[in-house]
Amino acid sequence: MAESREEVPESSKISLLNYIDLSSRDVQSSVSLLKQACLDSGFFYVINHGIDEEFMDDVFSQSKKFFSLPLEEKMKLLRNEKTRGYTPLFDEISDPDNQKIGDYREGYYIGIEVPEDHPDAHKPFYGPNMWPSADILPGWKETMEKYHEKALEVGKKVSRLIALALGLEFNFFDQPAGMLGEPIANLRLLHYEGLASEPAKGIIGAGAHSDYGFITLLVTDNKYGLQICKDKDAKRQIWEYIPPLKGAFIVNLGDMLERLSNSYFRSTLHRVLGNGQERYSGNMGRMIYYIDR
Repeated sequence: MAESREEVPESSKISLLNYIDLSSRDVQSSVSLLKQACLDSGFFYVINHGIDEEFMDDVFSQSKKFFSLPLEEKMKLLRNEKTRGYTPLFDEISDPDNQKIGDYREGYYIGIEVPEDHPDAHKPFYGPNMWPSADILPGWKETMEKYHEKALEVGKKVSRLIALALGLEFNFFDQPAGMLGEPIANLRLLHYEGLASEPAKGIIGAGAHSDYGFITLLVTDNKYGLQICKDKDAKRQIWEYIPPLKGAFIVNLGDMLERLSNSYFRSTLHRVLGNGQERYSGNMGRMIYYIDR
């Protein structure tokens, strides 16, 4: 798969990740590579996942259109108690102990659509989504619903390999009664402002954190920014950049999977640094999944 990305930042460490090919018929090899990645860094690429690049480009194009709207239009869709909708700049803070201001990014949450009259609608994270007007962004809702559905299927495929890597039945996590049978799967569109991070001063795109769900699926543009710290308990943290890879998902393990595996697989501390350029991404998580470009 061809890579499309900017040059690596100077004087930076790079983390080289394993590639998990979902089209491969050699399941044992895929499981072995995935297990190695989970034990080493908790991050890996997923390629040949079945979502074509043209559609992924359309998702990012639609994401940019939303974030380009006037703030007053975006604020009409402010995130509600069901974690649906828009989050403005600095609204969230990922690392409150070390950040002076919130994450300098804006986002938009989309979950599994649950009508208000559905029996599950009263549960946390379940409910109807909030959508921009079709008069302002025609086709936006349909594109994001289709992407949510496709990304969730990719997540389920990855969960089967994780189950095998843990010595479980392949469908342990995604059978109807399992955790991914009816997942809390949030798609989150992200836009990082074109500001330069100064971690020592507590100014950063997204502060250091681990994800609290099962896994997160991330897609990103060609700009560096994502960093990981393989040893989150180290007194002196060593940060390494994850190179962007066009058309691929970057997958990372969450705290839930760490607990389910009795810490055999561990979630990984990560953050996003800005270098003065705008950056778009998206992720699917709490399964969970995300999109980042």
